[in-house]
Amino acid sequence: MNTGDTGFMLICTALVFFMTPGLAFFYGGMVRRKNVVNTMMACTFIMGLSVVMWILFGYSLSFGGNHGGIIGDLRWFALNGISMNEAGPYADNIPHFVYIAFQMMFAMITPALITGSLVGRVKFKALFFFIMFWSILVYYPMAHMVWGQGGFLAEIGSVDFAGGNVVHISSGVSALIFAIILGRRKGYENTAYRVHNIPFVALGAFILWFGWFGFNAGSALGANGLAAHAFLTSAIASASAMMSWMLIDVIKDGKPTLVGASTGLVVGLVAITPGAGFVPIWSAFIIGALVSPICCGMITLLKKKLKIDDALDAFGCHGIGGVWGGIATGLFGKSSINSVARWDGLFFGDYHLFVAQLIGIVVTIAVAAVGTFICLGLVRLITPLRVSDKEEKIGLDLAEQGESAYPTFNGLDS
Repeated sequence: MNTGDTGFMLICTALVFFMTPGLAFFYGGMVRRKNVVNTMMACTFIMGLSVVMWILFGYSLSFGGNHGGIIGDLRWFALNGISMNEAGPYADNIPHFVYIAFQMMFAMITPALITGSLVGRVKFKALFFFIMFWSILVYYPMAHMVWGQGGFLAEIGSVDFAGGNVVHISSGVSALIFAIILGRRKGYENTAYRVHNIPFVALGAFILWFGWFGFNAGSALGANGLAAHAFLTSAIASASAMMSWMLIDVIKDGKPTLVGASTGLVVGLVAITPGAGFVPIWSAFIIGALVSPICCGMITLLKKKLKIDDALDAFGCHGIGGVWGGIATGLFGKSSINSVARWDGLFFGDYHLFVAQLIGIVVTIAVAAVGTFICLGLVRLITPLRVSDKEEKIGLDLAEQGESAYPTFNGLDS
């Protein structure tokens, strides 16, 4: 084992941890004042629940053993039998515990992304049980299929450097389905939903950007050239997407906005995540520049044409951004950059990687969709999904948490 790699991975793990609090600020700033505490609480409880589940059985189901290329087993229940001084099967240069901790942060941020589509009308109890079931039925199998030894998608040659399928597509698709079943907020078509705290949004985006370098560079599992490569492609794609979204704002409204720039940098990071350690540096400019108009167009289609209340665009940004990132990896991936990719991308004359990426995307969508329907069915056996009309009107901060983010502000949400 290498102490330099171990130190690097511990730092990356800490960086990725801060992404979930960053997401809480990013989402919390976008909602109405009466729902900001509830929105941030959704990310907060997931931080606790995900750690408990991951250590007890989540890691073992994701990375311990292999059953049909779909799921692991319980050989490492509560990390039983794992020594703090031994390397694991997935990285021989760092302690097994470090790899477990790093992957735990992915299991934390992923279900938190779903909550953005549901703000203002989902019962806290329903969300709690949904996240618990979803982690078991969707996240752990996806992590195993993509990154686990013998995983189905890994075996067919589909690649996902840091979570395009596992994190973004799975959460985005589930968020869309949950939002449709939950229904629109009351008065959705007649209400202007404005961002209530733009500095919160920017702060959250900046924390996410900071943490994402650990997310992507850390997925190299060592302090090496591949980590540096992933760091640079992440920086380039996010910056290009920010510039692209600002241009869209100027074309549409005549002025660039801080919310638009913040959203752009996030979707750029989403898009580069699956290919950060597979695609050439120059391609990151293209991936980032194109993801903003792709996501912006999908958000417009969902909200204005289809009237789907994906409140904070979880599907429009993460689902669609992840799909584009997976396709782009199939276009621009190179085995010379990372030998995990068995073939070069379609841009370089080989179609095998591109096809494998499309299969991976379709399988991820199917697993997320079926898993979400099952989870919602289970939750409905325990509690209704939605708060009452009265609770929705007064706001979920008071109705669900009994707290107010701005107690001195009277009448602003009446």
